[in-house]
Amino acid sequence: MSDLKKRAEEVMPGGVNSSVRAFHYVGGDPIFAKSANGAYIETFDGRRLIDFCMSFGPLILGHAHPDVVEAIQRASERGTSFAVTTEAEIAMAELIRDAVPSMERIRLVNSGTEACMTAIRLARGYTGRNKILKFSGCYHGHSDGLLVKAGSGVAGIAAASSAGVPDKIAEQTVVARFNNPEDVSRMIADEGADLAAIIVEPIAANMGLVEPNDGFLEFLRQKSDECGACLIFDEVITGFRFTFGGYQNICGTRPDITCLGKIIGGGLPIGALGGRADIMDCLAPAGPVYQAGTLSGNPISVASGLATLTELKSNPPYERLEKGTTDLVRAMTQTAEDTGVDVRIPHIGSLFAPLFTDRSVKYFEDVETTDQNKFSEAFRLLLDNGIYFPPSPFEVCFLSSAHHDSILDDAVEGWNRTLKGLTLS
Repeated sequence: MSDLKKRAEEVMPGGVNSSVRAFHYVGGDPIFAKSANGAYIETFDGRRLIDFCMSFGPLILGHAHPDVVEAIQRASERGTSFAVTTEAEIAMAELIRDAVPSMERIRLVNSGTEACMTAIRLARGYTGRNKILKFSGCYHGHSDGLLVKAGSGVAGIAAASSAGVPDKIAEQTVVARFNNPEDVSRMIADEGADLAAIIVEPIAANMGLVEPNDGFLEFLRQKSDECGACLIFDEVITGFRFTFGGYQNICGTRPDITCLGKIIGGGLPIGALGGRADIMDCLAPAGPVYQAGTLSGNPISVASGLATLTELKSNPPYERLEKGTTDLVRAMTQTAEDTGVDVRIPHIGSLFAPLFTDRSVKYFEDVETTDQNKFSEAFRLLLDNGIYFPPSPFEVCFLSSAHHDSILDDAVEGWNRTLKGLTLS
């Protein structure tokens, strides 16, 4: 056991402040970051790794992008927290509204979890109803009612839930299978009169990577309208990842409420929810649904986010990122075929997810049947070969604009060495 791991475990539960970092899914000792730049992360034990975790997604410009660093430094010189509104908050809300037209009013918060938690409370306050429909394998943060059949770090827990969630709260959440209209129709038939919201990741990116079937999101829009529930898109991962705006801009389905996070902070803590003006105006102080936070719209996070979004708007990287991801996945898949390793690598835009299976993946249940032991072995070998993937088979990998072609070539070589070293049993 490393000295850092021992020290961490003496003062933090499991030695971490977020559970996936403990490497319980993949085995071995967790890494400890020392610094990062561009596409690389450096560890305290002297390794320099090509990073495909990228802080689980927000670093679309890479680590320590000069414009983002400068914006953070300049903002901090003016003050780190005011607890009053700043012009920069207004500018960020305007920028997001222009990019995601369904977000007519916007409330900045401190995380994606807080955005989703507030969106649920808002939907309940607006509709006067109690129940929520979510999808197995979709992760919307760690608030109590959303930890039922969740993905991401909770997916490895029995029943994909959590201790400490009272049954009476869990009973307010009904669960359907992603991409399964029959489940949705049945749930609405049973619970529609008391259904406040349907919440969904428009692309499921916390159970590997699963695209919505053709027409599925439009179907959710239709069913929400029919039963009077709010449709919530959790775009914490997908927002500004595929285009300058939300995935809803691409798929054409307009939700009532959208949750954002990750990229809009450029690596600093932030979240946002926004939607129809009549719904959003139910939030205090305009309405009766309470939400507040001393650090909401924190000037440092807002400065980092504005710098990131401004760069994405001025110099859109999306086409190059998609091409880089497609080329990388093609090379990785070819190696898998050449070495006889069963692996599927779904990819969308700049996201990809290596799943050790011989079948296509369309449902959370498909992901649960993938060879997670093989993933764990591959993860550890990849580290030995200078590559850092997210330490869970349920997470996705991310490219950034700092992942240049030469770096991706090096990643392919590391992947090749990894697959050749795998135990083929």
